[in-house]
Amino acid sequence: MPWNTQGGGGWGGQGPWGGRPSGGPQPPDLEEVLRRGQERLKRLFPPGGGQSGRALAIIALAALGLWLASGFYRVGPEQQGVVLRFGKLDRLTGPGLNYRLPWPIEEVLTPEVARVNRIEVGFTSGGPGVRGRRELPEEALMLTGDENIVDINFVVLWKIADAAQYLFNIRDPEVTVKAAAESVMREIIGQTPIVQATTEGRRAIEARAREMLQQLMTDYGAGIEIQEVQLQKADPPAEVIDAFRDVQRAQADREREQNIAEAFANDIIPRARGEAERLLQDAEAYRQEVVARATGEAQRFKAILAEYQKAQDVTVQRLYLETMEEVLKGMSKLIVEAQAGVGSVVPYLPLPELQQRRAAPQAQGANQ
Repeated sequence: MPWNTQGGGGWGGQGPWGGRPSGGPQPPDLEEVLRRGQERLKRLFPPGGGQSGRALAIIALAALGLWLASGFYRVGPEQQGVVLRFGKLDRLTGPGLNYRLPWPIEEVLTPEVARVNRIEVGFTSGGPGVRGRRELPEEALMLTGDENIVDINFVVLWKIADAAQYLFNIRDPEVTVKAAAESVMREIIGQTPIVQATTEGRRAIEARAREMLQQLMTDYGAGIEIQEVQLQKADPPAEVIDAFRDVQRAQADREREQNIAEAFANDIIPRARGEAERLLQDAEAYRQEVVARATGEAQRFKAILAEYQKAQDVTVQRLYLETMEEVLKGMSKLIVEAQAGVGSVVPYLPLPELQQRRAAPQAQGANQ
């Protein structure tokens, strides 16, 4: 495009750098352009502007160095670094000194992934403006499976399992965990009788609540690990607790009496069964003994009959002697000789007295 326009318009008959064209299009004078630029810079800076320019360059380099150095950051031993590049998750870093591109390119969040957090449901033990323990009935009172009301206080211990999910998938982690824990506990208590919830069923309730709450956090993608659910209190409301304790004492007395009765039954029944079994065994043994004795007597009688048929006199004499031996075996015996008596004197041999006299010295010697 020519620098001079028809009719003298445009640049007023001059080129853009002040030179007048000589009849045709001319290239710009570079030296003139550089000179004019230097003059303008001189007008911007005061005298001695060369030193000021160097100072400004140094300041700019220092500022650039500080900006680059601001990318160093430290992650604590209980923390995990979450680096965001233009607001998007880029990487995770571990404890120690790390580097990121300075803001606003990258920024880092450092949640405490190793710290165990505590959520209280049904009560509060402290906080801003709170002194001591304070009950929260709107959270604590729950309906049991047998349509009774129970006052539940429990604590949830949790920590961060996935820092990225924890930061970006849920808005308010503590509120979320507390609402989910209260919902899970109400569901469990709504299926549990009050006696079980307030006595031996507490451990089972804690284990089931932890499992259900962990499953709920996993479904939410919250990046939270539930460490433990601890029941602090599981009692009837204060207005009816005395009557409830009376009922519990009555039930305990009933169970104690039942246990005593069962213990007595467990003691007497096996003993009676053992006694019955012993009597049956004795009867069986007596039957076998009587049958065996009768069988033996029958065989003996048959044998004696056979001998009697062979020699009657000898057999009769033998039977007489055996019978007399059996009859006189346990009796005191006197041997009297009828032919030797003279007058009123009857000679006899006192065998029992002789045996007693012989046994007395032997017993005295054994005692000495």
